[in-house]
Amino acid sequence: MPRVKYHAGDGHRALSFFQQKGLQDFDMLLLSDDGNTLYVGAREAILALNIQNPGVPRLRNMISWPASERKKTECAFKKKSSETQCFNFIRVLVSYNATHLYACGTFAFSPACTFIELQDSLLSPILISKIMDDGMLYSGTMNNFLGSEPILMRTLGSQPVLKTDIFLRWLHPDASFVAAIPSTQVVYFFFAETASEFDFFEELYTSRVARVCKNDVGGEKLLQKKWTTFLKAQLLCAQSGQLPFNIIRHAVLLPAESPRIYAVFTSQWQVGGTRSSAVCTFSLADIERVFKGKYKELNKETSRWTTYRGSEVNPRPGSWTPVAHGGPELYGVDGWCSMGPSSDKALTFMKDHFLMDERVVGTPLLVKSGVEYTRLAVEPAQGLDGSSHVVMYLGTSTGSLHKAVVPPNSSAYLVEEIQLSPDSEPVRNLQLAPAQVQCLQASPEASGEFPGPIAVSTRAAWTVFLPGTLTAPGTRKQEPAAFCLALPCETWKQDMERGNPEWACARGPMARSPRRQSPPQLIKEVLTVPNSILELPCPHLSALASYHWSHGKAKIPEASSTVYNGSLLLLPQDGVGGLYQCVATENGYSYPVVSYWVDSQDQPLALDPELAGVPRERVQVPLTRVGGGASMAAQRSYWPHFLIVTVLLAIVLLGVLILLLASPLGALRARGKVQGCGMLPPREKAPLSRDQHLQPSKDHRTSGSDVDADNNHLGPEVA
Repeated sequence: MPRVKYHAGDGHRALSFFQQKGLQDFDMLLLSDDGNTLYVGAREAILALNIQNPGVPRLRNMISWPASERKKTECAFKKKSSETQCFNFIRVLVSYNATHLYACGTFAFSPACTFIELQDSLLSPILISKIMDDGMLYSGTMNNFLGSEPILMRTLGSQPVLKTDIFLRWLHPDASFVAAIPSTQVVYFFFAETASEFDFFEELYTSRVARVCKNDVGGEKLLQKKWTTFLKAQLLCAQSGQLPFNIIRHAVLLPAESPRIYAVFTSQWQVGGTRSSAVCTFSLADIERVFKGKYKELNKETSRWTTYRGSEVNPRPGSWTPVAHGGPELYGVDGWCSMGPSSDKALTFMKDHFLMDERVVGTPLLVKSGVEYTRLAVEPAQGLDGSSHVVMYLGTSTGSLHKAVVPPNSSAYLVEEIQLSPDSEPVRNLQLAPAQVQCLQASPEASGEFPGPIAVSTRAAWTVFLPGTLTAPGTRKQEPAAFCLALPCETWKQDMERGNPEWACARGPMARSPRRQSPPQLIKEVLTVPNSILELPCPHLSALASYHWSHGKAKIPEASSTVYNGSLLLLPQDGVGGLYQCVATENGYSYPVVSYWVDSQDQPLALDPELAGVPRERVQVPLTRVGGGASMAAQRSYWPHFLIVTVLLAIVLLGVLILLLASPLGALRARGKVQGCGMLPPREKAPLSRDQHLQPSKDHRTSGSDVDADNNHLGPEVA
């Protein structure tokens, strides 16, 4: 679970939002090269926001790009909603060069693209502009109005326009694209689709990575204006023995010496009625190894996919052609991405062998139940000890942001959760602005910003301020930030793996001093009020810690106190004054969260010499009045009364039960006496034989009870 949670509006995690009447659906974000301007694609508008200064983002300028009335009418005629769908929603917003942006919109279900000129980071009105530099746009989108023809395409630039072949079913009709990541020679596409290679009792979705070469120009006779280097492979994100997270939601690349792909996944299955999410990382070298491996092929007679074991064309489509040193590199790998031979035989092979046999297996870094992650942003970070970490920002479907830290060779730790919007709108986009230490997110109604890793990381480092005393910089009611900034960097200590500052600082002055309890940084003074119960709150700063209360060096008096929802409820009486501390214990390290000095106006306590010099603050705490001046000890005198009342009630209930049981018995006896059952002759006590039953006794006299309604005489047996 996240170590710290901040709800929307919490002053400890300030957020700033941009909102303007009439603007909505802020879906696309683009940060300028200098990090001072944020371009936002909204519904029928593109904005330029100034984010250079902290605070609320300011609108620099805006251009409108609405769909024409004719297109809106055609959209409504095609049975689309004129209230929610027949508009121009910006779906592509990229930097084309230093002077132009390239934007594409839905344009009321008639997609259109345009260039936007930039003048000093300001947007110029949309006009047809000349392109000064060469550039290409790679996109995964739908090719028809019904949304059943997914294509991967390349447009713009000097290279020819290329698309995937729709009729060859390289992509399943329900393919959903989530990311396109370019490299030096290839472009990777990440998407989810129904897996046709598996035999399953229901439709099974799977995540894919596809690859095309940038220098692909299409075929001459076959596959004209189509990709000749298209390959795709399965991505697997799963924990051992668990159902896989088979639907990819977003993916990003973290460039490094060994580049890796970070991606968020959900599952098509719900366990316990809730969805779960996972973050997996994939090595780019593993992805390339799979693309160099064997193919799958479709057996047209059995309609089953099997491993292709025949001979391959050489060189194979999309393979790497080694070049001399000094040539282009893909993250340290020399080689050209070749489109392969253009013979009809090679292209025919390519048409049927586009699915790789091996799957790319990822490493799960974080698995979270009850959460559906929608977007991901990552950046490298360096610990105080020089070790490299990865910081991940995860947007959720309920409008929260999770911050996680990934230490070297370890799983991720969720350190923070921030509720961005009280309306629980999903996070649609995330954009890191490292220069401004901000993380920018897009939501349907507003675009917001909030502090990023540097502002938060000050809570994770420690310094040996005094022998045996640990001070966390940036925390409230402690030394000012200027004091912390003045300390030399080598005095800071950090323990990301263990999370124990005591261990991290063991090599400093703390190791040379005797262990003793850290004094409080601030004491909150509370005065007792007669006939009331004090409530001393304990803020739970970490969701991973356990909490307990202490009363100086003595035990908390049980007769006059109790703990409820983490708060200490205290009944003022003799012997309850003094220092009360709520102590948190996390990863074996204990520290006071809050300290109270409970005192009485009538009989003030002497100040503890060990607490001399500690700052004090008079505070008001919640009070619960107790009527009649009763105390907890006095309230115990009601216990005998309770027992007496309970016993009396039990006696009454027992008497009622006896009466209820006695009434039916009395009725039965009375009924028996009326019918003569209680005056049987002595010989009737013996078992009756058949003859006795048929021959009544001569000595028996007929009584009124032996006559039925027809004045017929009945024997006593019948009666």
